[in-house]
Amino acid sequence: MKTNKFCQSCGMPLSKDSKNGGTEKGGSKSELYCSYCYVDGEFTDGGVTDVKEYQKYVMNIMKEKGMNGILAWLFTRGIPRLERWKK
Repeated sequence: MKTNKFCQSCGMPLSKDSKNGGTEKGGSKSELYCSYCYVDGEFTDGGVTDVKEYQKYVMNIMKEKGMNGILAWLFTRGIPRLERWKK
């Protein structure tokens, strides 16, 4: 199985996740998603299904946490290429 270095939903480096990844329904660690995006086998984004809307959602969270808007935009550019958003 491929080991991911980045969350396959938001793109955050999994090494930066304080909880070492999200959780599946049974409590096991997710190999794909971070703890900010995925808890108990469900995404935490309120049901966002459009990748462009999700990029804005993540960008706003990054800005709320004090990140510069340009950096937040740069870090969210790769989201459409992540596993969750490939169709």
